[in-house]
Amino acid sequence: MTPADRKRLIAELAQELSEDGRLKMSRNFTQHGRTSVYDHSVRVAYYSLSLAERLHLDRHRRELVRGALLHDYFLYDWHEKDRSHSLHGFRHPFTALRNAEADFVLSKRERNIILRHMFPLIPLPPSCLEGWIVCMVDKGCSIYEVIK
Repeated sequence: MTPADRKRLIAELAQELSEDGRLKMSRNFTQHGRTSVYDHSVRVAYYSLSLAERLHLDRHRRELVRGALLHDYFLYDWHEKDRSHSLHGFRHPFTALRNAEADFVLSKRERNIILRHMFPLIPLPPSCLEGWIVCMVDKGCSIYEVIK
């Protein structure tokens, strides 16, 4: 895929997830630095797809992109002082999965990507290659967003 094709696929799936669910809400919440949760998730989807293609592991493209777009689908501002946001790093994969399952029909691979993207903070490693890719790319994108 060309970079334009990647962007087109991600935009198409993000549009579907926005129409069928609450993905647009993630534009209202800050993730790292000044980056919105939405922009972070799109960035993770783009670089995850790029890496999967380079490694010839892109057989499950749509699931990879959907999982990446939904990996932080927790739908709240974790920076607010609220007891329910304590231990956000440990809890948000479970909240993201619960929200995604409420809004969409997910594949086993998509559930795995969402639930296990915080390994090793959450001691459940991904059980599919796409989960490992999103897990690693998420860390790289997070570091970039914090220091940029």
